[in-house]
Amino acid sequence: MSKQDGMNYAPQGKPQPVVAAGEFIFAAARLDHGHINGMANGLVEAGATLKWVYDRDAEKAAQFAARYPGARVAESEEQILQDNEVQLVASAAIPSERGPFGVEVMNSGKHYFVDKAPFTTLDQLDDARKAAEATGKKYAVYYSERLHVESAIFAGELIKAGAIGRVVQVIGLGPHRLNAPSRPEWFFQKEKYGGILCDIGSHQIEQFLYYTGAQDGEVLHSKVANYNSKDYPELEDYGDATLRADNGATGYFRVDWLTPSGLSTWGDGRTTILGTKGYIELRKYVDIARSGSGNHLYLVNDDGEQHMELGGKVGYPYFGQLILDCLNGTENAMTQQHAFKAAELCLKAQAQALRIE
Repeated sequence: MSKQDGMNYAPQGKPQPVVAAGEFIFAAARLDHGHINGMANGLVEAGATLKWVYDRDAEKAAQFAARYPGARVAESEEQILQDNEVQLVASAAIPSERGPFGVEVMNSGKHYFVDKAPFTTLDQLDDARKAAEATGKKYAVYYSERLHVESAIFAGELIKAGAIGRVVQVIGLGPHRLNAPSRPEWFFQKEKYGGILCDIGSHQIEQFLYYTGAQDGEVLHSKVANYNSKDYPELEDYGDATLRADNGATGYFRVDWLTPSGLSTWGDGRTTILGTKGYIELRKYVDIARSGSGNHLYLVNDDGEQHMELGGKVGYPYFGQLILDCLNGTENAMTQQHAFKAAELCLKAQAQALRIE
């Protein structure tokens, strides 16, 4: 796992299987983004069995399959979709392909687990909503900056326990290192990646909804810019937005591709959650100039000040919950409404963004 390269950042946790071997079968298809590694790791650690791997690049598929005992390279996507043993398909396709492929997967009778951003247009979202309702299958989204970060998971537990009272504001900072030479061509084509607020902004909006407990919200203002990437005119290397939740909470986030080379990791991701009785700050991947480790949580409330280092102490419950949700028809990992609402708001933030020249 590379701390320098966010595209291939794939956390590994302790195995916590919720099913026996062979009880939950999945396949991986369209391996265009490195997040597929974290997605597969999480499922396997929770007890899932990877049966098939497919990608247009056969060598990439073979290398991926080799990391998982028993996994085989499929000859085509159809071979996966027609296999009745496969219960879920995980995918990190080119963003503009994620929605249409998900509809195809659900219509084949399988659950779908996709990397963020799950869509690049509102029409794709509408199609997925209809397919999920018609098929009864899940369109699950890998919002990794909360689901695969132990400090972010524990913050949610503290909020549920009332540690900071009612959440009234969330501030999210999601800087990323560009590493332009390592990026595929589609990464710089706006029609394919969707724009910065649609892409990495989706993490921030999902966290805003989750930590505030909101069911809905609106984008009050958003803007994007290309400040430092003139060789890639379709890339937006900066974006921010202000939001209001249906329960009165507010939020602000900033995302960018401006991380300097001197930072020890791929991005200094931070979240500050303000409640009526205290606040939480997360330093997810590094505590600059103090600690090279991530998963730092700072809590201030009436009981005083606390600093917690949570790496290796919390685990990643989402993946086991997702498997059990698929098997039992429950919604403990994440509700379908929540996954789609986060996607809807990031698409709206992108569509109405003011372009700073």
